[in-house]
Amino acid sequence: MGAVGRFAPTPSGRMHLGNVFAALMSYLSIKSKGGVWVLRMEDLDTLRTKQEYADLLREDLLWLGLEWDEETQPQSRRSRVYDRYFDALQDMQLLYPCYCTRSQLHNVNAPHLSDGTYVYPGTCRNLTHAQRLAQSRQPSYRVMVPDRVYTFTDLVQGFYQENLSADCGDFVVRRADGVYVYQLAVTVDDGETGVTEVVRGMDLLSSSPRQMYLQELFGFSTPTYAHIPMLMAPDGRRLSKRDRDLDMGALRSRLKPEQLIGILAHAAGLTDTGDAISPAELAGIFDWNRLSRTDIVLNQISDIF
Repeated sequence: MGAVGRFAPTPSGRMHLGNVFAALMSYLSIKSKGGVWVLRMEDLDTLRTKQEYADLLREDLLWLGLEWDEETQPQSRRSRVYDRYFDALQDMQLLYPCYCTRSQLHNVNAPHLSDGTYVYPGTCRNLTHAQRLAQSRQPSYRVMVPDRVYTFTDLVQGFYQENLSADCGDFVVRRADGVYVYQLAVTVDDGETGVTEVVRGMDLLSSSPRQMYLQELFGFSTPTYAHIPMLMAPDGRRLSKRDRDLDMGALRSRLKPEQLIGILAHAAGLTDTGDAISPAELAGIFDWNRLSRTDIVLNQISDIF
């Protein structure tokens, strides 16, 4: 099989400019290689996601000229698939129940990384059978990690390394309510789809070693990673669905698709001007070496509006 890329959004609201940027970079990279671009709805959290958002997302991608080659089954319909991989981890004796509350996990005495993310200290790893029976709440399940450094070279951010034991700790693969978490689901979905390249936001860079570990356990190949810079408003805020920053409803009312693509391409450093350009044209000249490595401040936001 040749190159396979994917765009895997969460349909919890209308796509905003940051989502569009991620979709565009994923599309351009895989199409510049003549590969297959796959669409996958990451709707594990059924309380936040809606079918209407998934439908709007597809419509917006087509309006942009980002047409996918295949669409896989949404994650909400794949629980039985994830069950098999969960059971495999059980058979490897790598899972254990965790009864820690959110407040305990964020206790100031627990180790934290520079970004505020906690490193799980293994509180529940060695609970006795009697101690587990004495618990009154349903547990989440964590996978034991090795004291080992995982390394890879990102297409955008360059060399990255992380010791799973020291920098992450045992991580959750299934929540207390029985819902599988991102790390397990995305690893299984990418592996079964044959994804060879993962393009996503820089905020997910530290997820890669955890997924590499699961890939190793499940027998999947590790894809090439490209963690793209975040889009920021002039005041330093990250563009997000929560703030309804430049969602596709507003963008489509003011711009043609080629104009929007041109603005993003120029902001990212892919073109010398912000002239209108189609995704197909841009794929022909796409080069990761031209892409900005740092957060991209969209000073031209006022121009769009």
